[in-house]
Amino acid sequence: MRFSKYYAAGITAFLIWGFFSFGLRPINHYPSLDILFYRLFFCVPIMVAITLLFRRHTIAETLNVVRAMNKPERTQLLGLTLGSALLLIANWFLFIFVMNHISVNAASFAYLVCPILTTVLAFFILHEKLTSLQWLAVGLSALGCGLLSYNNFMSIFYSLLVALSYALYMIMQKKIVGIDKFFLLNVQLIIIAIVVLPFYPEFSGPIPAEATFYVYIGIIAVVFTIIPLFLNLYALKGINSSSVGMLLYINPLIGFMLSIFYFHEQITLYQVLAYAVILVAIILFNMKNLPQITKPEGTRKSRISY
Repeated sequence: MRFSKYYAAGITAFLIWGFFSFGLRPINHYPSLDILFYRLFFCVPIMVAITLLFRRHTIAETLNVVRAMNKPERTQLLGLTLGSALLLIANWFLFIFVMNHISVNAASFAYLVCPILTTVLAFFILHEKLTSLQWLAVGLSALGCGLLSYNNFMSIFYSLLVALSYALYMIMQKKIVGIDKFFLLNVQLIIIAIVVLPFYPEFSGPIPAEATFYVYIGIIAVVFTIIPLFLNLYALKGINSSSVGMLLYINPLIGFMLSIFYFHEQITLYQVLAYAVILVAIILFNMKNLPQITKPEGTRKSRISY
């Protein structure tokens, strides 16, 4: 048996993001806004170049889909695209700030909270159904996150902002149907660049002179941004938002292990217990999906048709 390609894409995306600290920590002496600006300015040309060189057919296809929409559908698409772009840039900035100026552990916690928020939001906004066992898993996740928040309120506050921004971003992506995901990501990044460009002269620091800064920004742009974002959007084509949200736990579990064994951050017994509870929650939540995770593609149907 082999993994569903949608689950494989989601798992790979979050495995990559789990090691994001390797790209960010070496340049943590630079301001968070500078890292954000240059990350974006690297991503946009690369994405546009890939689309123009290898995916030009998707431009015509997407324009045909948009032309076929009625006015309310086009208005909704525009609103979702703009809203998700703003949520994505907010998530980027907050994550960089938390990773470089609070702790790797706090950044990991953000993506422990995120699946809970994604699951609950998907239930109320997208009307995705959850079994009793999955609700139990959500409750255990909440318990684990509560243990992690013990005596550490400000770190948890920033972590919650990171989590909420990404949870809402994933929900909005799920609501955009019929549009090529890579092309959509292109448009979102261009919108973000247009929004932040006027702020660059006023809020950026001196132009970095170290070559290593640009090397790490290039790695962040390609390895930790474009590739996993596309894989995550692709995964949303075939599995529901709550399942993708639970796969998101892969990211912080890796981050938690790195914070202990690589960055040597201090942890408490509460944190160890919390991560153990959350690991049990991940297993419980995805037990229902196990046959679909391992079923060959020819024998299963995607939840969404494109």
